[in-house]
Amino acid sequence: MAIRVTSTPFLLKNTRHNTSIFRLVAAGSDFSLHLLTKSSLDSENIYPFGGGLSGHHGKINGMSFCGGSGEDGSRYVATVSDDKMLMVWNLRPDPSEDENNDPSIDEDSPSFSRRQPTAYAIPFPHPLTSINSHPTSSKEFLVSDCRGSIFLTDWRSDPVDAQDGWHQPNIIELSEPRALSDVSLGHALHLSGSVAWHKGSVDMIGAVYGSKYAVWDISKLHGGKPSATGTTFSQGGHRFRWCDTHPEYFAISTQSPLKGAIIQIYNSNFLSAHAQPTVFSISPRPHFVQDFDFVGFGNVPTLAAAVGRSLFIFPIGVE
Repeated sequence: MAIRVTSTPFLLKNTRHNTSIFRLVAAGSDFSLHLLTKSSLDSENIYPFGGGLSGHHGKINGMSFCGGSGEDGSRYVATVSDDKMLMVWNLRPDPSEDENNDPSIDEDSPSFSRRQPTAYAIPFPHPLTSINSHPTSSKEFLVSDCRGSIFLTDWRSDPVDAQDGWHQPNIIELSEPRALSDVSLGHALHLSGSVAWHKGSVDMIGAVYGSKYAVWDISKLHGGKPSATGTTFSQGGHRFRWCDTHPEYFAISTQSPLKGAIIQIYNSNFLSAHAQPTVFSISPRPHFVQDFDFVGFGNVPTLAAAVGRSLFIFPIGVE
């Protein structure tokens, strides 16, 4: 079974044993999910969940831990799929309901009899392409669909009307004009599009759809349209990422191997001047960037990119 890792790992402190715990959630090609746990005291443990009737019925395109920065930071993970569903998984259901609950047993130990995670599902009208959460919130997501719509969704709110429930949790709906225009003109749908929430500013949102990127400042919305747009890869962009350590930078990748594995870096301070991006070429064709992200520490902005079976970590500037 192929495993596609799409989430950010959490490194947590277990006060009971004074040891660090590494948790990761991965998606399989059969739409199943897997919780991978490793601590300094125990061996690796892989716990499958979400398969069959209880989970997704289409390719899982994105996932994000969503418990905020507190103790629930690794308790909830959200997934989006081609099946038009956003699902929020409680990886640690109420232990008081577990007949085998024993407070002396570490829940991250392989010997722990873990209950199957429970899921809260929110349906959307179109296939979903990516999801992003913010460390300052434990209840909101940014969700993008294949038609160029972006939703700021409060997953903890209960829908008022079950028949039209997908509208109820959405606080704000944004749109990427070109993507919506392509759909309205009958162009073929490409299940792509990536949205990212600026970690340093809750009001800043970025996304890439096809050959266009867009940036919104939701404190200054004008009918949901972007505050800045620009052109990126002619073959289509794949991932949009903000830099955590240097908030003026964002990066976009493509999965087209036409020019090899490359990433474009933009400075958001110069978008109005239509400044050209800095291009980093990682590997020649036919390689391409499977996924990438900024490293969340250090004085120099640094990228980590997965290309083939290799992981490349490199700075994009100097001190």
